[in-house]
Amino acid sequence: MCSIVGLQGKVKAQDIVEMLRVSKNRGPDSSGILLDNLYTDIDLDEFSDDNIYPIAFGHNLLSIYDSNDRISQPQPVSNENLTLVFNGEIYNFKTITNLLSKVGVEKEILSDAEALLYLIDFYDNGDLVKAIKMATRLIDGDYAFALWDGQNLALARDPLGVKPLFYGCRDDLNGFASSKQSLKKAGFDEIRTLKPEHILFNWQDIAPAQAIYEKVFEGDVAKIDKMLKLSVSKRVEGLSDVGVIFSGGIDSSYLALLLSEISQNVPLNITLYAVGAEGSKDVEAAIYASKFLNLDLKIFEVTEDAVRRALPDVVSAIGDDNLMKVGVGLTTYFATKMVAEDGIKVAISGQGADELFGGYKRYLESFVNGTLNYDLRVDMSNMYHVNLERDDACSMLNSVELRLPFLDKKLVELVLNIQDNKKIVSMHDDMRKSILRKIAFEEGLNYEIAYRPKKAAQYGTGIDKILRKKIIKDTDLSQYLD
Repeated sequence: MCSIVGLQGKVKAQDIVEMLRVSKNRGPDSSGILLDNLYTDIDLDEFSDDNIYPIAFGHNLLSIYDSNDRISQPQPVSNENLTLVFNGEIYNFKTITNLLSKVGVEKEILSDAEALLYLIDFYDNGDLVKAIKMATRLIDGDYAFALWDGQNLALARDPLGVKPLFYGCRDDLNGFASSKQSLKKAGFDEIRTLKPEHILFNWQDIAPAQAIYEKVFEGDVAKIDKMLKLSVSKRVEGLSDVGVIFSGGIDSSYLALLLSEISQNVPLNITLYAVGAEGSKDVEAAIYASKFLNLDLKIFEVTEDAVRRALPDVVSAIGDDNLMKVGVGLTTYFATKMVAEDGIKVAISGQGADELFGGYKRYLESFVNGTLNYDLRVDMSNMYHVNLERDDACSMLNSVELRLPFLDKKLVELVLNIQDNKKIVSMHDDMRKSILRKIAFEEGLNYEIAYRPKKAAQYGTGIDKILRKKIIKDTDLSQYLD
């Protein structure tokens, strides 16, 4: 996870520096800039340039990989033809580097950013958009990136919008960034979100031929378990430590179970992180589930004082004072704060399971009306701006990258094409997510965990109660909006 920024037009170099400064939390380990030349590992407080440029890129690095065959490399990266800034992870990194080696790329490629750069360059025969489409068809990952070939600028985002990317346009200047705050710092008032799997080519939007939530085929229930295990496995490959955002519910408990199985074959330290007020339902459930799983659990006790201290940063980061969004955002913030304090940079989250498997109570009405499949697809198509950008912003306040196994591209395609009555079995199915609960139970979770009723994070943690009964009486949350 990183922060990428860029400007095109009449660009003041210092504006790029300021955009990077306000998003330094997204990448505290290194900063780099493209102006007339590449400048990597710079000190943002010391760097000074008063010149005007036609284009500039910037990058803040969150360093996760540091091994002989894979590193988190300072950016921007470039070759003779292209310059790229990249935020995200390529989970089939080894497959891509092996492919590049077979097609004659002699350079030793050690980072995700370089792998993507050389893959696009291999396909680039004068049509940059086509090259990007061919390359992104091959990579398996969560990403947002910007690419410059000397004449054309292209932005792209992963198929589900796990990684954020915003942009703004005005008469004399266009810009992009991983955070809205960076664009606001550069003077953009109207900020847009690049939609998942879209390409912004020279500031013109190009939609995919078919989004993954539009694909229709006959899904095979028997494949779900295997694909989810693979999704979890590839998201922790190369890591020695990982945190789990943990509530003791079906989603986080099943992910923790799968991680525990993985750790029996590879060295992986797993810690669970729960958030809740004293005596809250989520804390009680997390303690019970952690003992069943025999995994270490750390708990952040939510208090009125803790919520008041966190509110300014959280409301500003998500750019919204809606109580529900703030409540969920605070949960992510407090959990990843503990993760960061333990020196861990990656946390696993169960986000996306409810939209895939029909977890929310409102889906009962969809089931009765015969619109469940349609409504799940609509919700999946909107996740990027409803949930994902919020969670990303709150976790990155603590420089922690969230990885979301339920939002694996192939898994999403499959589960969206599973029959409705495998997800909700009847109009009286108060548990919902039937197929996921059944799989988790058969894989080893006990009945109490696998069939624990759904409770939204803001309610299960007790945060919503603190916000409504104590804080909004004397605090206007809109004061924290930029």
